[in-house]
Amino acid sequence: MKTFKVISLQVVDKEELHDFDIEDGLIINKEDGNSTWLVETYMSQKHLEFFQKVQQQKDDLEIQVVISNKANDPAAFLTSIRGIKKINDQMSILFEGKLKKQRNEYAELLLDDLVQKGYSGDELVKEFREKMVSKPRIPATSKPSV
Repeated sequence: MKTFKVISLQVVDKEELHDFDIEDGLIINKEDGNSTWLVETYMSQKHLEFFQKVQQQKDDLEIQVVISNKANDPAAFLTSIRGIKKINDQMSILFEGKLKKQRNEYAELLLDDLVQKGYSGDELVKEFREKMVSKPRIPATSKPSV
């Protein structure tokens, strides 16, 4: 198994990204032959109801996590919540799932997002260059099927 630090957590909900401030987190590649990953995040309980509702509905949840360094591109996972544990005024959430995309498509997602927002020509090129440096979060599901 390989373990990495989780820097940030986003939940994709109807193609919108919701950022969750985490205190700490880790991600484990179980290397079990099924490409299974475990993601554990430690955060404030202010979003407890949201995560409990998802867990009770047994819905799959798409999450994006930035691993190891905040400059890294987010990795998208299709997960389910395996456990929520209250710890004082914090909570630990355990997700289990699979990596959605193996190759990095951030540039394609960003370009598609900018075009959908109406950018074109020199303005598109300028905005693309700036965003490739600042790396705003973009839902991995925003890319249209080809």
